[in-house]
Amino acid sequence: MVYDSSRQVYDMSSDSCKDGASTKSSDGVCEMNNMLQNMSTTDDKEVVISVCANCGKEGTNVTNTCNKCNSVKYCNATCKKKHRTKHKKQCERRVAELHDEKLFKQPPLLDEDCPICFLRMPSLGSGQVYMACCGKIICRGCVHAADERDKKRLGSLCPFCRTPTPTTEKEMVKRYKKRMELNDAMAIYNLGAFSTEGQYGLPRNMAKALELYHRAAELGYAGAYYNIGNAYRNGRGVERDMKKAEHYYELAAMDGVIEARNNLGATEEVLKGNVDRAIKHYLIAIEGGNKMSLESVKQLYIIEHATKEDYTKALGKFQEYVDEVKSKQRDEAAAFNADWKYY
Repeated sequence: MVYDSSRQVYDMSSDSCKDGASTKSSDGVCEMNNMLQNMSTTDDKEVVISVCANCGKEGTNVTNTCNKCNSVKYCNATCKKKHRTKHKKQCERRVAELHDEKLFKQPPLLDEDCPICFLRMPSLGSGQVYMACCGKIICRGCVHAADERDKKRLGSLCPFCRTPTPTTEKEMVKRYKKRMELNDAMAIYNLGAFSTEGQYGLPRNMAKALELYHRAAELGYAGAYYNIGNAYRNGRGVERDMKKAEHYYELAAMDGVIEARNNLGATEEVLKGNVDRAIKHYLIAIEGGNKMSLESVKQLYIIEHATKEDYTKALGKFQEYVDEVKSKQRDEAAAFNADWKYY
């Protein structure tokens, strides 16, 4: 094996790296050298030579990585154990940095466009309707328009698949259960919500609701994490635990649930006093259409804890959201029933 002399290699006898590298890390190993040491090219394949953060041993077999921060490597488990105390603070800082990078990354939209009008789906639950006949989520505007078109009929039809809507609670729950057998995450989540409140003929059963929420979350519906977080925050069906509540809110927020993002902002602002982090959460929630977060930024601006720039940005983000979700049909639906708000 031929070492590439142009690569930076840490000199264990000095406090700096050779060839111009600036400093060695707090663990006694050059950060550059620790991440990617020497490379040699043999038959067009690159071989990475790493350095053990504990004993300084070099080689291709230094592959035992810290399983928390993934930023340092060791030649074996013994070196990892010996280095644990020295590495602990650096590890905790890096883990926190990685967590924040993931937490504050712009999340995906939780809801897709309406399959009828192809406009962005409103984030408010009152602005959208789940159809248990076909499993589609349709905006309230399109549902209202279909009802108006079909009002001469004895009953309304699904705007998407044209199946007559159920006429009894029993029939509606039956459709949800049929969708649940198909692993429809939204149907499972809704059945959990019905069990939480004891709606549509189902008994109030928080244990059953939590079981359904967990199943819906595992199948990909992040809104279920938000409800689990609420259960831990309020002590419903489980012992009250704010740390667990925050954990589930984070899982939901990272997948685009703006209500969970707003709650994280409130936690940082009110309970922890971290206004800067709170504003970060609020701005992400506002971009998703959350009015409560907009009001929070406004109040922080009034008491001079947020800047004019923060509030201006918040107003701009919310207006952009409104412009995307607003339509004549949705306005008509909102006018028909004041409870059918969509922004």
